[in-house]
Amino acid sequence: MIALGCDHGGYELKQEIKKYLDENQVAYQDFGCDSLEATDYPIYAKKVARAILSGECEKGILICGTGIGISITANKFKGIRAALCSDCFSAEATRLHNDANILAMGGRVVGPGLAVKIVDTFLNTPFSGDQRHKNRIAQMETE
Repeated sequence: MIALGCDHGGYELKQEIKKYLDENQVAYQDFGCDSLEATDYPIYAKKVARAILSGECEKGILICGTGIGISITANKFKGIRAALCSDCFSAEATRLHNDANILAMGGRVVGPGLAVKIVDTFLNTPFSGDQRHKNRIAQMETE
């Protein structure tokens, strides 16, 4: 199950991503927001992060205007590795090397066609499992 979250700056792009997920029969839970009315991105970043950490969802997709604030908020949670991606290469690399569990994007940065390709790449690229990457992830998780 994929957890979705956005603020008003990511609402329209989230709708496009939901269409892609529906067309590809990918299960998701939408944690909001539900309109273009101004709202605060930390609310939705926290909901998505908690859904992943609880095991309710496997991965997440977060969208705000730039993707920056919402990814910073999600990354405050131990065990969350949210990667801000604006291209497919980064989406692939963060799954292969970082085992990222949240994809963040900017609704005012990435157009819908590219965003769908980034989502597809993120969701369909497995973690490599290489020991060097596991070691680095372990280092990320310690203070």
